[in-house]
Amino acid sequence: MLSRVAQRIYWMARYLERAENTARMVNVNAHLLLDLPKKLPLGWAPLTEITGSTDLFTELYPEANERNVVRFLIADTRNPGSLLNSLASARENARTIRDIIPREGWEIINAVYLDTRAALPGGLAQKRRFGFLSSVMGSIERLSGLFASTMLHDVGYSFLRMGRNLERADMTTRIVDVRSESLFLEGAEELLPFEHIQWMSVLQSLSAYQSYVQKVQGPVRRRAAVRFLLQDPDFPRAFLHCSEQVKSCLQYLPNNEGPVRFVNRISRIRRARPDEMEVQQLHDYIDRLQLNLARLDSLIAKTYFSYE
Repeated sequence: MLSRVAQRIYWMARYLERAENTARMVNVNAHLLLDLPKKLPLGWAPLTEITGSTDLFTELYPEANERNVVRFLIADTRNPGSLLNSLASARENARTIRDIIPREGWEIINAVYLDTRAALPGGLAQKRRFGFLSSVMGSIERLSGLFASTMLHDVGYSFLRMGRNLERADMTTRIVDVRSESLFLEGAEELLPFEHIQWMSVLQSLSAYQSYVQKVQGPVRRRAAVRFLLQDPDFPRAFLHCSEQVKSCLQYLPNNEGPVRFVNRISRIRRARPDEMEVQQLHDYIDRLQLNLARLDSLIAKTYFSYE
């Protein structure tokens, strides 16, 4: 029974984090495009690359314009990673463990899904979208605080933290990878004068701008931003911090030798120099990080979620 409960908590946390990340990414991209000249070759297509859903989007939509990409990422039930589907999956997992998580937590998850589904027709409009998505993010952030302050910090809470941090680490690598590459694509020379604005949007996509300014105490630059987002030990969405949090959770679990050993491999990023890599080197390096995250997810599932 423990494996079923742990699996539900783990995936509930991942889906909630995914929904929040998607909402923030859409809002930040809209603001980024307002700060850039309209003719620049940077639009909404990179968001499907970040979420790894470009092929599916191309099958479903003829053009990667704002309306299509926003609908695909927020409301399209044919997209497994859409905000609506992520909330639905989080709700279904939470429903089966209502006696494990705080009652108010289940009520918030249920309400945010139902409210989001009901508000979608108007929430997708440009004038209402920012407030609509901000409300979703606020509800999920409230959940994080609720779980931290009222849920038993036992095995179940360890799986909740693991799921949340693995999802965060994955999103951080995806955003850094796609945004770095966009500055070096063919025809992207026009974007170089606006590199500062783009990296500000990368930080904002991860709610990292204020923390970056406090920690780095300097202007927003590619090298410093890459180093901060991948290697900072203190920022909650930095890759290194997330991997260390997963390791911390594993310390409380049985049969943890294999997963802990694998996390230690991933944490070697603290000795790497990703900020000094050229774009293709960084892309290849992040590919390896993402592959290792997928392997760690599979290893956790094999170790803890196998049941008859």
